[in-house]
Amino acid sequence: MKPFPAVACVAAACVVLSNSSGAQSPAGVDALAKDYPSRPIRFIVPYPPGGGTDIVARELAPFLIEALGQQVVVDNRGGAAATIGHGITAKSTPDGYTMMLGTSGGLITSPLFGVKTVYDSQQDFDPIGMLADIPFMVVVTASLPAKNIQELIALSKTRPKGLNFASPGAGTPNHLAGELLKLRSGIRFTHVPYKGGGPAITDLISGEMHFLFTGIPQVLPHVRSGRLRLIASGHPVRSSLAPDAAPIAEVYPGFNSSTWFCLLFPAGTPKPIVAKFNAQLTRIMTATEFGKRLQLQGAEPATSTPQQVKDKIKSETERWRKVIQEAGLAQGK
Repeated sequence: MKPFPAVACVAAACVVLSNSSGAQSPAGVDALAKDYPSRPIRFIVPYPPGGGTDIVARELAPFLIEALGQQVVVDNRGGAAATIGHGITAKSTPDGYTMMLGTSGGLITSPLFGVKTVYDSQQDFDPIGMLADIPFMVVVTASLPAKNIQELIALSKTRPKGLNFASPGAGTPNHLAGELLKLRSGIRFTHVPYKGGGPAITDLISGEMHFLFTGIPQVLPHVRSGRLRLIASGHPVRSSLAPDAAPIAEVYPGFNSSTWFCLLFPAGTPKPIVAKFNAQLTRIMTATEFGKRLQLQGAEPATSTPQQVKDKIKSETERWRKVIQEAGLAQGK
């Protein structure tokens, strides 16, 4: 999957030099935080160049440079379902000069699905804060006569193998959203994994695939042209970009499927630096135009403390572990 990347870069803006009310640390660490940053910062994006994540990261770069007074160098480290970039970050020096866009795919679903990693999502990162939730929408090919989730389920019942649903790859959050719908509805679907979201959308448009869970930005132009149709939201709250797409939770209470993004440092990064980032991230998200930009691209801006991100990683790991095990997909760790 190419999760909607937009959001990751925002957090880097947290590097603005401001005083923090965080816990006190030794004089040497305080001095480091006071003078930070004194050189360029490496910003790891765990997806290849040209994708949505990369585009948004580079779009945000001028904001970061202005805030920091230092260069922010985007370093694309895609591959292995976003786990390569996460692994590089986890093993980097925790001095505040390496940060990354953390994704629910790289932190939660890929490790649970059996992708080998060199990191522990709950131990090897110091979160800075949440950035955004990206609601997954159910999108169908235009020729499919389904206008809502109830009609999609009813139509799938009429086919021996059910409808085909595409995903950007096995074990991606998009894939697991489809598996969650299978479990909650008790209806069979046939999963067809692709190598990325682009090919999946192409075959959805052609009619070879019936439906797909994806973020709004990737499909909005095709929806507007009439080649695809949005019929439901995996997020419990309706999106301002697709207000007519009712949440699946209205039919299956508790259904929640969205991807999300946060900003991460390697574990051991000085707490005063983390606190500065978090304080400025909240300001950026609530007091600048960037939050509105995210909404226009289909994201729901979010703010949090570092501890709340830690708690989310833990709770989401357990939630999706159960889905994977119930679906018989893989043995969760």
